[in-house]
Amino acid sequence: MACVSDLDLLAGFLEIYRRGSLTAAAAALGLSQPAVSGQLARLEDQMGTVLFERSRRGAVPTQQAHELARRVAAPLDQLRGALDEDADGRARGGTVRLGAAGELTASRLVPALAPLVSGGLRLDITLGLAEDLLTALADGRSDLVVSSVRPPADRRGLTAMPFVDEEFVLVATPTTARSIDRARLAEDPAAALAHLPIVAYSHELPIVRRYWRSEFGRRPPNPVSMTVPDLRAVLAAVVAGAGISVLPRYLAGPALAAGSLELLHHTQVQPLNTLYLVTPSGPPPGPVALVLRQLRRQARTWGPL
Repeated sequence: MACVSDLDLLAGFLEIYRRGSLTAAAAALGLSQPAVSGQLARLEDQMGTVLFERSRRGAVPTQQAHELARRVAAPLDQLRGALDEDADGRARGGTVRLGAAGELTASRLVPALAPLVSGGLRLDITLGLAEDLLTALADGRSDLVVSSVRPPADRRGLTAMPFVDEEFVLVATPTTARSIDRARLAEDPAAALAHLPIVAYSHELPIVRRYWRSEFGRRPPNPVSMTVPDLRAVLAAVVAGAGISVLPRYLAGPALAAGSLELLHHTQVQPLNTLYLVTPSGPPPGPVALVLRQLRRQARTWGPL
C-alpha cells in the first residue's frame, strides 16, 4: 500500500499533468515551485523514468506520464472528492469577498456559486476593472479575484491560476454587415472596416485594439461612437446599430443565434483571453478553497466562453 508521502507525490504529478506547468501546479497545491519540482524529481527517481520534458510550452508529458495519469487519476479524484466533501461542509459557514467583472459575474459566476450560498456560504461580491480588483486583493480588502489579466511580477504576494478562456468575436448588425465590401474585406479587413464606428469598453479600446493587432496587425483606425464600461451595454449598443465591437462569445452568442448580430470576421483560430483565479499566496482558507473548487468544476463544463 502506498504511504501518505507517495500519495502526495502522485497528487503533485497529477496537478502538473493537468495544468501543464510546475508553476500552475504549485499555485493549486499551495506550495512553492521548488517544492513541487523536488516532489516530481523524487517520483521520477522512484519510477526510474522521466515524466515531463521541460520546454517553453511548459511541462510536456512523456508517454510514461500519460500512462501513469491514466492509472492514478480516477482513484486520486475519488479520494480527493471524499476529503473535499468533508472540508466543504465545514467551510460553508464562512464568507468570501469576491471581485470580478460585472458581465462575467452575472452570466457565469453567480449561477455557478448560488448552490454554495443556498448551503450557507456568504458571498460579498465587488464588481470592477481588473487592476482595481487586484489592488484590493493585495491590500487585504478581498479574498479572491477573477481577473482578465495576470498580476504583474512586481505585485508580490499574489498567486494566479489560469481559470477559463474567453473567446472574442467581431460583430455588427446584419444591416451594418451589408455595408461592407466583401471582396475588400477578404483582401484587407482593416481597411474594409475602417469606415464603421466602434463601440468601446473604455477610451483605450483594450479589447478592440487587441483583436485588431492579433488579426489585422495594426491599431484600429475607426472612429469611436460610444464608450461605456460594461460589455452588456456595449452589446446593447451594437444591437441597436450604434457601431461594431469585439465581445466575448458568451455575451454575443444569444444575439448571434437570434440573428440580431452577425460575425464580421472569421478566423481559423478565434482570439482568446485567459481569465485567472487570483488569491493571496499560500493555502487559501476553507471558504475560499470551497469557492475555488466550485468555480473549477463549473469551468470544466463551460469550455471557452
